[in-house]
Amino acid sequence: MKQHIVRYALGFVVLLVLLGHAARFYQFGFINRLDAIIYDTKVRLTMPQGVDERVVILDIDEKSLGEIGRWPWGRDRVSQLVKKLFDEHGITLLGFDVVFAEPDESSGLKVLDGLARNELKDSGQFQAALQSLRPKLDHDGLFAETLKGRPVLLGYYFSGRGDGVSSGAVPPPVLPEGSFTGRTIPFTVWANHGGNLVEFQKAALSGGHFNPLVDFDGISRRVPLLAEYKGAYYEALSLAMVRALIGQPKVVPWFPEDRWFSNKGYQGMEAIDLPTARGTMRIPVDENVAALIPYRGYQGSFRYYSIADIMANRVKAGELKGKIALIGTTAPGLLDLRATPVGEAYPGVEIHANLITGMLDGAIKLKPPYILGAEVVLLLLAGLVMVLLLPLLSPLRATLAALVVLLFILTVNLVFWHYGNMVLPLGSSILMVLALFALNMSYGYFVESRTKRQFTELFGQYVPPELVEEMSRNPESYSMDGRKAELTVLFSDIRGFTTISEGLGPDELTRLMNEYLSAMTDVVRRNRGTLDKYIGDAIMAFWGAPVTDAQHARQAVVTAMQMQAALPAVNKTFTAKGWPEIRIGVGVNTGEMTVGDMGSTVRKAYTVMGDAVNLGSRLEGVTKQYGVGILVGDGTRKAIKDIVFREVDRVQVKGKEEPVAIYEPIGLEGDVGKGLQEELKVWNQALRHYRAQEWDQTEVALLNLSRMAPERGLYGKYMERVAHLRKEPPEPDWKGVWKFETK
Repeated sequence: MKQHIVRYALGFVVLLVLLGHAARFYQFGFINRLDAIIYDTKVRLTMPQGVDERVVILDIDEKSLGEIGRWPWGRDRVSQLVKKLFDEHGITLLGFDVVFAEPDESSGLKVLDGLARNELKDSGQFQAALQSLRPKLDHDGLFAETLKGRPVLLGYYFSGRGDGVSSGAVPPPVLPEGSFTGRTIPFTVWANHGGNLVEFQKAALSGGHFNPLVDFDGISRRVPLLAEYKGAYYEALSLAMVRALIGQPKVVPWFPEDRWFSNKGYQGMEAIDLPTARGTMRIPVDENVAALIPYRGYQGSFRYYSIADIMANRVKAGELKGKIALIGTTAPGLLDLRATPVGEAYPGVEIHANLITGMLDGAIKLKPPYILGAEVVLLLLAGLVMVLLLPLLSPLRATLAALVVLLFILTVNLVFWHYGNMVLPLGSSILMVLALFALNMSYGYFVESRTKRQFTELFGQYVPPELVEEMSRNPESYSMDGRKAELTVLFSDIRGFTTISEGLGPDELTRLMNEYLSAMTDVVRRNRGTLDKYIGDAIMAFWGAPVTDAQHARQAVVTAMQMQAALPAVNKTFTAKGWPEIRIGVGVNTGEMTVGDMGSTVRKAYTVMGDAVNLGSRLEGVTKQYGVGILVGDGTRKAIKDIVFREVDRVQVKGKEEPVAIYEPIGLEGDVGKGLQEELKVWNQALRHYRAQEWDQTEVALLNLSRMAPERGLYGKYMERVAHLRKEPPEPDWKGVWKFETK
């Protein structure tokens, strides 16, 4: 037993780390990604397939756009369509997966009203004719009248953008504000909405949002059946349609009364109940009160009918009788195609169809909050067996034992899925089996060669190859252990990256990011920087470790300037490929930091931490506030003798009590021309006037600066600030410190 003590210890560490992930004390993205892949595979392998005849999709397809015209169509046509569906075809229920947000002015009524008020106001004949024609020309009123008395539900959308503007109307919430007081349920919360015209929403039976949740990998697997908006709770379109089918029952949140021992502290809402005279329909939800979409099959699991065929009477009488109908689109130009487990461009309207039939059939998988307990128990039992057994077995028997444990885990998981209709995560368990097996099989190899391999692998991914070679000549002088040192850190970030990413496809975005990050990383490495990490579109690097560099501050600032200088060439390449040009902000700061190999027992990174690091990140974040490309801290400026800096401001960033001076590097001393030197003198005068609250003198100096360098955004920012301070004067003892409330 003693000879295996290290293996036991390592095995228990692996098991505990994975148990921590399974229990959600922390999360590993790659395990979540693996779970997502496994879930998608199980969905595809167990889909019932076939066509469900209860729900039909009325498609605004390319054929309809070609025959009827581009979307949106006139409301008179939509009104005609609704009448046809109910009066001629006899559908049971209709849901719109589109929004009628704008008034219909296609009839010219607005123009005629203008003539009636002005040029033809004295023409009785014109006024009489207009009044007789108004009912026909008021397409919105015609559509609203058509909706009245018919079981029609309108869709609308929510948005999470805090700076967004709401429009249109939404139906009343199904649960009022305060319905969940005392419970900490992580609802999906939205900031604003895009609804239908008020008269349409009032005329319709009801409505529901059509927002699926997009998981971390961009895949739509869930829809929030209840979403929180302004404190109240709104239902999904699919839930609203199911309620309309069964008599509009109230939405009743279902909480378990007891679970094994006690429900104290257990806040989980596990289902939504819809009580009817025939019984209660129970719809399972996950911890976010979202339902897993029960995909029936690939696209086409429901009958599609082109609206052009319906309008042209090419659909047989009786073919739609008694159907639940959803109006949506598969036309790529109307942007309702989503990435799902069963297709990369799956029509959003078919998601609602799957949910409707899944609720009616009771086919929605359960993933209640307590499911993590089952995963933890299974992982613990299987892990203990492997940790204690594998070190005692020969390689062949250890392989067989690992296979048996793996088959056991897979069997239990599939039993939960098929017979319990329950989703049990599998990624941690599979990784645990593979990790423990690999650990025991390769233990000797890793022990024998760990010094050299750790050195090259750990440092090689952070620092340039030439530095690794330099370090390898004297490896005992370098360590991954944590230590404090004065270093310089750099953060760079793409401005407006969200907008750029929304305008590109996944493949194009990947290529753009690869080219951008490669170009910027080359600059970092040319200047002997240690690449810390990529954080989405951001780059983090530092200087002064693992190789000591007395010029670490200068190297970092030169790197920042060279990164900005490299952008025109990068943008020229992007423009040639039809990609948007990019701008970046760079923050640099020097100070005492902790540097070393940090992280969990299974994943570490050679990185820096500390207040000085945080300030570097904050400086990058505020570059856009000043219209400059680079900002550095006071410690960086003091450490460099041959670079000219412009003092930009004294600021108090979020999370810091003491104000700090921030600077913009202008260039090397010998490269700064007389014109720029004169501009800096005027700027320094402007700053002195500004901090003395001499607003008139400040504005005069800023106006002169704007004439000297009209392209520089900093001066305009200060003009705006002076105007603000005139209206809201600071305290008499104000030192010119500007406070930032956001990061």
